[in-house]
Amino acid sequence: MKTLVIGSSNRSSGKTGVILGLNGALGKKAGYMKPFGDRLIYQKKRLWDYDSALLTNLWNLQESPEDISIGFEHAKLKYKYDAATTVEKLKEVAARTGLGKEILFVEGGMHLGYGLSVNLDAVSVAKALDGELVIIVSGSEGAVADDMAFMKKNLDLKGVNFKGVIFNQIHDLEDFKATTLPDILKLGIPVLGILPYQRELNRFTMGYVADFLFSKILAGEENLGNEVNHIVIGAMSVESALRASVFTQEKKLVITGGDRTDMILAALESESSGIILTNNILPLPSVVSRASELKIPLLLVPLDTFQAAKQVDDREPLLTRHEPKKVELWTRLVKEHVNLEKFQ
Repeated sequence: MKTLVIGSSNRSSGKTGVILGLNGALGKKAGYMKPFGDRLIYQKKRLWDYDSALLTNLWNLQESPEDISIGFEHAKLKYKYDAATTVEKLKEVAARTGLGKEILFVEGGMHLGYGLSVNLDAVSVAKALDGELVIIVSGSEGAVADDMAFMKKNLDLKGVNFKGVIFNQIHDLEDFKATTLPDILKLGIPVLGILPYQRELNRFTMGYVADFLFSKILAGEENLGNEVNHIVIGAMSVESALRASVFTQEKKLVITGGDRTDMILAALESESSGIILTNNILPLPSVVSRASELKIPLLLVPLDTFQAAKQVDDREPLLTRHEPKKVELWTRLVKEHVNLEKFQ
């Protein structure tokens, strides 16, 4: 079984998406583990990592999300394991999650240094599991060049099977290849692929909103995959809203109170991606019925309008189980822009 440890130079570089793309492109029976969970979800008195929950769902894995991470907090891990027992635990979880698989993807934390104090950074994990290390790098051309120079000068890869780097979210491929890539190659860093920026991968869906707000879904559950391009706070009059250009645009999320029947109906009739109803105020049954007819997600939350809007605005757009098109896009990007022969 091949073991691929996927790390990243910085937060939100696209590790999980690249893993999905590689799995789709390689077409092998795959397992997954994330030793140090860093995107925490607490539900029903259970703690697990968001990415672990996503991958177990998408790949129909037998393992429970909390069982494919060793831990979630530095203090507890430091108390529970030393360097030697950490390696033992890593091998135990890898053997279980990789059983019967052709390839095991091991996802690192939010950046290369994350987990180093408890021996669970990507480099340490790759050493412990004798896996091949792949590092995902994203950012502006200058930031990418800095990351590569820093990695070459300061990252100790002695004893690590370093496979190479994949650059992600590169806005101008041709310019990058002409100006930045030659300098990186001079450093002797293997480049496995360069993925172009895709705007649709940086948008969130109504399903994602429903999940992180713990919403009650009143209608439109079949369209939780609707993308959100714009956010509208429905605190003004309907007349003012209709005069605002953003309200007339498609793929908008409208956040308003459940008692604002006029605003909700206006949003339903103007091709909205979905509507968040705040303060746990249930709308009229006729409003829910109309949303069901139009198959537009109607989400009920206990937050007030300001709190709901702030949480939506602050959230990083993560992939959800409701977005098969994004998974297909990741697979296509990897097939077209990554040297897959290096992964055979």
